[in-house]
Amino acid sequence: MKTMDIDKNITANQDMTGTLDISRGKRPGQEQQRVNVDFPLWMLHSLDEEAKRLGVPRQAIIKFWIAERLKNGA
Repeated sequence: MKTMDIDKNITANQDMTGTLDISRGKRPGQEQQRVNVDFPLWMLHSLDEEAKRLGVPRQAIIKFWIAERLKNGA
């Protein structure tokens, strides 16, 4: 299916889920690479408390805070 056809179907609010194979989809510039970082215990406890308060995993807070800092030109 050509991109133009996909655009037309989406514009017409047609369900495309059966047509597209999203298992091989990629988000350019969003590739991930695992890194290991050692944190002092007091910092982990603080991160865990904040994660529990917000109802999100610890990793989500770490990613969010780092991304926020990088966007603000830390």
